[in-house]
Amino acid sequence: MKQYNLKKSKEDKSSNGARIAICPGTFDPITNGHIDIIKRSSCIWEKVIVSVAKSPSKNLLFSYEERLAMAKEALKDIKGVSVEGFDGLIVDFAREKKAKVMVRGVRMISDFEYEFQMALTNRSISPEVETVFLMPHPQYSYISSRLIKEASFLGANLGKFLPLVVARKLRKKIGNGRIHFVNK
Repeated sequence: MKQYNLKKSKEDKSSNGARIAICPGTFDPITNGHIDIIKRSSCIWEKVIVSVAKSPSKNLLFSYEERLAMAKEALKDIKGVSVEGFDGLIVDFAREKKAKVMVRGVRMISDFEYEFQMALTNRSISPEVETVFLMPHPQYSYISSRLIKEASFLGANLGKFLPLVVARKLRKKIGNGRIHFVNK
């Protein structure tokens, strides 16, 4: 059985001694469920970098620049949280930022299967980066960006699921009911 050294090393700390975690995702758009996980992460780690994926393999409603701007606006008042974009492997970004932890939100069993597979793949590529799963508050456990976009397209009031800035941008983007997805 492999032994793990769980003692903190000098390398685990940035120049100000902060322990760093990253919260990666596409955030298309960022929801209150995402923000719940990020806020709770900021209570555990001194520095949390919300990492917005530039080139995911998904059809996106919002451009990379829009997603980055919405995340920055929605998270600006949370102490210890910053927002940065990345392109490429998330484990490479984690190493670049000296983050030893990747935080992923898991809402349902179906999320866990996918996230577990990704965590094992990331561990295989970069064993020094651990994946930690957090469950959202129950009021957010069924929210996903995909469902939010679909409900918005059908005219639902999504104020309780999204930060105000995001709800406004989503309504503007959908406009007359025609959604135009951004090319990867």
